[in-house]
Amino acid sequence: MKIRLVRTAAAAVVLAVTASGVVFGETQAHAQAPSGPAAFGPAKVGPPMEITWQQGPAKPPATRRKPNIVLIVADDLGYNDLTVNGGGVAGGAVPTPNIDSIAREGVNFAQGYAGHGTCAPSRAAILTGRYPTRFGFEFTPAPPALGKSMRTFNYGIHNGVSFPEREKDMIPFAKMGLPQSEVTIAELLQDVGYHTLHFGKWHLGESPEFAATKRGFNESLLTSGSMFLPKDDPRVVNSMQDFDPIDRFLWASMPFYAQKDGGPGFQPKAYLTDYVTDEAVKAIHANRNRPFFAYLAYNAPHTPLQATKADYDALSHIQDHRMRVYSAMIRALDRGVGRVLQQLEQDGLTNDTLVIFVSDNGGAGYVGLPDVNRPFRGWKLTYFEGGIRTPYLMRWPAAIPAGRTYRAPVSHFDIFATAAAAANVALPRDRVIDGVNLVPHVTGKARGRPHENLFWRSGDYQVVRAGDWKLQVTDRPKKDWLFDLANDPTERVNMAAAMPDKVAELKRLLARHNAAQVKPLWPQLGQSPVMLDHTLAEPQTLTDEYVYWGG
Repeated sequence: MKIRLVRTAAAAVVLAVTASGVVFGETQAHAQAPSGPAAFGPAKVGPPMEITWQQGPAKPPATRRKPNIVLIVADDLGYNDLTVNGGGVAGGAVPTPNIDSIAREGVNFAQGYAGHGTCAPSRAAILTGRYPTRFGFEFTPAPPALGKSMRTFNYGIHNGVSFPEREKDMIPFAKMGLPQSEVTIAELLQDVGYHTLHFGKWHLGESPEFAATKRGFNESLLTSGSMFLPKDDPRVVNSMQDFDPIDRFLWASMPFYAQKDGGPGFQPKAYLTDYVTDEAVKAIHANRNRPFFAYLAYNAPHTPLQATKADYDALSHIQDHRMRVYSAMIRALDRGVGRVLQQLEQDGLTNDTLVIFVSDNGGAGYVGLPDVNRPFRGWKLTYFEGGIRTPYLMRWPAAIPAGRTYRAPVSHFDIFATAAAAANVALPRDRVIDGVNLVPHVTGKARGRPHENLFWRSGDYQVVRAGDWKLQVTDRPKKDWLFDLANDPTERVNMAAAMPDKVAELKRLLARHNAAQVKPLWPQLGQSPVMLDHTLAEPQTLTDEYVYWGG
């Protein structure tokens, strides 16, 4: 038996959200703190503005300086979206030569893991070097009304669920952010003389006290919650996902905007991916004569799916409209990375700049494209390999030999320790740092795996990878999945029933890990089903496997 997804009227989204006090383009949090960004951009968006980046010294230093660090994070990029990982989008029809070059000239981490299955906690892991559950950043911040509304739609066979009894423990949206007690890599590097730059998405708190400029960044160009272009702009081609209620909300609610250092919102001058690249290139050149840390957090290829007409027209060999728009977004992303690498080369900085490229999590099933994470099962919003195994590339010619492939598991939180070691700055000693410096492992100076065990947690959905064994535990459905990743890397054969002793052993590891974590700063108000082997656009069957996600 096959069941088609039930479409939920877009009007229901609008009514449910606005009735609870969340207004498109403005939130209650924004009303309380008008100088800071709101959940979906500032209430007012002005005309394009010219940005002036702080200028470093006019001449290079006379003595050797610390290496630059450029961290590039894509948003919802699938493992299979890069040519270097086997496929590239549209079956290889859109190569990614610039991103691939980071691996070709450095190292490709074949088992690079996200710190979480969604955007915000993964970014928290990247910037702190710690499991986000160590400091309560377990779930992605969202206005409570939005969380309740979005997670209770009819997704087909399985409905969303809500937990009204948890509302008493909810905190204001304005208070949902990276705790002030955490130390970011930007703060660590800023303290030893780095000029620190943020471009693009943030998603670690929307009120002023959580802004990037309050978390170690000297300068910040914020584009969280922005369209790539206005949907009726003559330069844009759109793909609206009528099967995804959240997609419809995005089209109705998101402005086209940017903010510099918490100032007024304004319209970018160009397609968002190109615009963020334009400004990153300018800022890199401005800081060419002093050490800098650039955190370039692209919005692409997260929904809404929007491409420039020029990129779309260049891919006329792709027949499917949705795939063509998505592919054009990847084309723009690769072009942007190439321009950043080119600027480093032009400024003579390539040899001693550590460049890291990752995605915040796996590709999303709600874009309706089945191959983005191939050959892995699952999507963003799951802890199957498709949700957490991401592109993870690193280049540093002065320290990392070219053409390496590193096959042991590594995590997002290793970026913190690797960057700190590159800058020769000590790690904080007053807290557990879960990440390790990956360079000695890549070069063979360190023996053994960086991590014997890795953990993930989103409420009652919990996972441990111990060696090559991976256990996933969920309450909805009430089920254990046990996989031998050495022989079954795509998680097809569940061995839980056949190996109860191994399941019990790994559950003990999970329990010990959980004992060292803290209570979430805010609760899950709901959960929604995610099919493991089908996109949201495909028919569901009663035998399909699924998990529920709420974080």
